[in-house]
This record gives sequence, structure tokens and C-alpha cells, in this order.
Amino acid sequence: PTGSLLYPYGPHQGDETNPKHDDGTSEEIALSVPFTFYGKTYKSAFVNNNGVISFDEPVRQYTPDPFPLVDGPPFVAPYWGDVDNVLGGDIFYRQTTNAALLADISQDITQYFPKSPFTATWALVATWDHVAYYGSTSQKGNTFQAVLTTDSKMFYIILNYWDIQWTTGAASDGDAETGLGGIPAHVGFNSGDDTNFYNIPGSQTDAIINITTTSNVKVPGRW
Repeated sequence: PTGSLLYPYGPHQGDETNPKHDDGTSEEIALSVPFTFYGKTYKSAFVNNNGVISFDEPVRQYTPDPFPLVDGPPFVAPYWGDVDNVLGGDIFYRQTTNAALLADISQDITQYFPKSPFTATWALVATWDHVAYYGSTSQKGNTFQAVLTTDSKMFYIILNYWDIQWTTGAASDGDAETGLGGIPAHVGFNSGDDTNFYNIPGSQTDAIINITTTSNVKVPGRW
């Protein structure tokens, strides 16, 4: 959408599209540039339908747990909840070295962190486009995006929230008509050990539906 926080996405951008499977996942993505997350370097990732990008192994769990997950794999949770793309929406992803996109990403990051100028050489862009929730009897959909990017020295993750209409699937005690209540979505970073993690404020509370208005870089809807 115009004026959108979202970086360009969709099949016309060369994106792959996840299969239509509840609790499904992408195939294993061999990262053309290894990504370092909490001090460990990973060479493969999965874009999971339930709002998670995981390293080394897929994550099919649909009701979120608070971080840190003591025995959980390392993953980024742009919006971990019970997505059902059979009922609606698509999950797209691509690795890219597109110069125009990398220039935009570099400019954004350098603007937020002017003391460390950054020139991206690679990005993984994953977008959840108007995705429905499990058990939905409504037309509600969530649109959000995660970008992993690096210059091979610094590693950044950008989370973009464009339209968030639901927080919870029906199997997580949410209301089938509203997509609210129960155990709301979780947003943050899980390192895979029991000490390092980050929870974005509002995670697993009803307030997470307002993430389109919050930010740590003074851009509403972007973390």
C-alpha cells in the first residue's frame, strides 16, 4: 500500500509463497549470507506461518509461550499467534541483494542509528499479508513484515506492522468472531538459551493489537 511502512513484497518482487497449511512453514531456506543472532551464526531459516522466523528448525507451535523458552529453538517472533492461511491471506518471503531495496534499508537503519553507518549487502524479507486466524468466522486479517539484514558485521532485524486486526486464534481461547481474548500474540526475540531474550512491550496482552502505533525508533508500527 502507498505510504506503507512495508518494503515491497509479493510474487512480482520474486517472493516465494508458503503452502496453504494450518501451522505450516516454508521449506528450509539456505541463507546465502549467514546470519548471527545472539552471538551464534546460522545458515538456514524457516518462515513459519504462525508469525515466526526460526533458525535451523521449523516452529509449528500455535499458542505462544513467554520468552525465554528454555528448550526452544532460536527464533524471531514478528507476531507469534495462530495464523491460518487456509482461511485467508498469504505468507511471502525472499532473500535479496536488490540494490534499490538494500539502499532503502541502509538509509532507514543509518537514520535510526546515526553513530553506526550501515550499508546492507543482503536481506531476508518475510511478509504476512492479511493473514486470518485459526477458527475465524470473520474477515479479519493481519499484515506485518520482518526483515533480517546485514553488512556481514552488524546484524539487524526490522519489524513492520501495517494492519493488525486480531490477536488470538480460537484454539488459544480466542473469540472466533473477534479474534481477541485468550492468549494474545507474542512479539520478540528468543535466543534459544534460557537467559537471552527480548519481549516487545504489550506482548501476550490485549494491548499487542496496538503495535501499529508503537516503536523504538519513533516510526509508529516499526521496531
